Amino acid sequence: MDTEAQQTERDRSSTAGPGDAPEDSGAEEGSRSARLSGLPGGRFTVVLLACVAFVLLFSTFVLQPFQIPSRSMEPALHVGDRILVNKLAYRFGDEPRRGDVVVFDGTEYFGEGDFVKRVVGTGGDRVVCCDARGRLAVNGTVVDEPYLHPGDEASSVPFDVVVPTGRLFVLGDHRSDSSDSRDRLGSPGGGMVPVERVLGRAEWVGWPFSRWSSVGHSGALAELPGRGRHG
Repeated sequence: MDTEAQQTERDRSSTAGPGDAPEDSGAEEGSRSARLSGLPGGRFTVVLLACVAFVLLFSTFVLQPFQIPSRSMEPALHVGDRILVNKLAYRFGDEPRRGDVVVFDGTEYFGEGDFVKRVVGTGGDRVVCCDARGRLAVNGTVVDEPYLHPGDEASSVPFDVVVPTGRLFVLGDHRSDSSDSRDRLGSPGGGMVPVERVLGRAEWVGWPFSRWSSVGHSGALAELPGRGRHG
């Protein structure tokens, strides 16, 4: 019998000390590398997919871009503008305030799809238009609206509404070219948008770069007298 050869084999297999890597560790590493290299582009593809996943999650839950489809929010927002919408603005107990420009799901209330408008009245507010000088009033106080499209009046259609709790009365800044809460006062829901349908608050115009700016909020609206003062 070839006992010397057998002893040599046993010795070879037992020479690895406790701190030495097993002989098959290189094979495992090679196997992992092979799996990565089996993907188109290898490690680059893995990194790219991770980045894409991060961007999708970020836009779904944090900051989402929307494209402006109409002239209803001119001059603040133009057709084709890409706005960045803060989807965390109302996630932790805060609710839309008067003056906020919001994006909301208008299905069953405004039509299919998402819409962008300015909040003029919140739950409990009385919104009236127009006085002898064609101005809007909220809770008995006349509102200065510097964001209106040049040449537009507050509304060509008179209205006097009290906003139900949990709803929003919204208007476009380009009043003569905006379909908003005024047009649906006789429809189910009365043209008032449920707060839970709001997707987020418009924060910035992100594209085109030449128009990069924050979306102006109306401090005057937010600072009006509180709800319930209906006169």
